[in-house]
Amino acid sequence: MPGTHHYATELTWTGNTGSGTSTYRSYRRTCEVRAEGKPVLAGSSDPHFRGDADRWNPEELLVAALSQCHLLAFLHAAADSGVVVVDYADAASGTLHTEGTGGRMTGVVLRPVVTVAEPEMAAACAELHERAHRDCFIASSVSFPVTHEPAVRVASPTP
Repeated sequence: MPGTHHYATELTWTGNTGSGTSTYRSYRRTCEVRAEGKPVLAGSSDPHFRGDADRWNPEELLVAALSQCHLLAFLHAAADSGVVVVDYADAASGTLHTEGTGGRMTGVVLRPVVTVAEPEMAAACAELHERAHRDCFIASSVSFPVTHEPAVRVASPTP
């Protein structure tokens, strides 16, 4: 799989209420993001920035991308290592620091809870999270820290 991979999306602003951006309050921050063969993603800005709370904002999408990338890299590492993962959930969060009209993400914390099939598999999970962090394309591409606070559980034996 080495090589260069390209990704294409299309974005359409849907927030013109009739007068465009004639004033800061005259338009909605809504948009639609498309990629071929996928459902439309309803986007907006964070409600703190006059956005719609029922739509995805860029900051949430960035946190979600980091969480999903870590998941996929972890599952790959687990499969390669003979660790059978039967469940995985993450409660990720990110921090945005704003200043003037700009800002930057200052950190994301991933909190994956991994359930493995057998007790002896639990010990390997710490190294698998480290490997997943190193292998995650998105985490390698951002200029702020991405940390993880993992937990491991062992699946209950089936009766």
